[in-house]
Amino acid sequence: MDVFQSMSVYVKVVEAGSMTAAALQCDMSTTMVGNHLRALEQRLGVQLLQRTTRRQRLTEFGSVYYQRCLDVLGLVADSERLAEQALDEPRGLLRITAPLTFGVERLAPALSDFSLQYPQVKMDVVLTNSRPDLLESGLDVAFRLGHFEESNLIARPLIDYTLTVCAAPEYVARRGMPKTPEDLQQHDCLSFAYPAGDDWQSVEKRWRLSGPDGEILVDVSGPMLMNTSAGLHQAARTGMGIVMLPDALVEQDLRDGKLVTVVADYQPPSRPLHLLYAPDRYRLPKLRRFVEFAMQTWGRS
Repeated sequence: MDVFQSMSVYVKVVEAGSMTAAALQCDMSTTMVGNHLRALEQRLGVQLLQRTTRRQRLTEFGSVYYQRCLDVLGLVADSERLAEQALDEPRGLLRITAPLTFGVERLAPALSDFSLQYPQVKMDVVLTNSRPDLLESGLDVAFRLGHFEESNLIARPLIDYTLTVCAAPEYVARRGMPKTPEDLQQHDCLSFAYPAGDDWQSVEKRWRLSGPDGEILVDVSGPMLMNTSAGLHQAARTGMGIVMLPDALVEQDLRDGKLVTVVADYQPPSRPLHLLYAPDRYRLPKLRRFVEFAMQTWGRS
């Protein structure tokens, strides 16, 4: 028999005053209670209770052993609570990957709040516009733009990733303000070079805009194609041309007047954004808490 269970039954017998009352509290038969007591006495080689048909009385050793059982069972309960806390407390290394611009402008500033909430979690953040395989790369969680085919992963939808067409006031003063999407064909447009296989690769030379008359595809050209949004952002701020960039990158400049919205009545398409992770890793507290944090911060309301 399990010695800790037998000790627990013994404590119940002492406190309840009889084996019958203890059996009710332990949800077992009186015979089973007696078996636990006999197992303890045989293990110890000492009698714990003097029993008659009418009453029971602790032996001298039984009284001392009762106090020791309380101490031991209390330590066992404390140890179990400690283990539960350890299993539920987020700790360890959490490996995160995200698209570069989202990671710099949205994720990185938010991670300070997560770190304050869960200081035992250390983060290894990989910012890349490629799509690393979570399992092969040893990553715990990924922010993923666009469509994906990893059916073996859990995908939680986040708020869409939105874009704005904009330019520096200096460029507009020099070249004029485009009024319609078709006007963009007469302007210097700076385009993002999407990696091979990206579902937005066609955007490099053709911008898709939606307005009062529906969707319009505009062939654009300009002096530069670049594979980083941050570089395009800096080029646009100098007045080099018109760009279509993530709101996360340009919203502060738009508020400050360093950039102005172009063809404001027409909206670029948004991109779906998801949070991906393997279902069998969700039980890890560090990942579970991060998923909850991400959904609270960027989840759809």
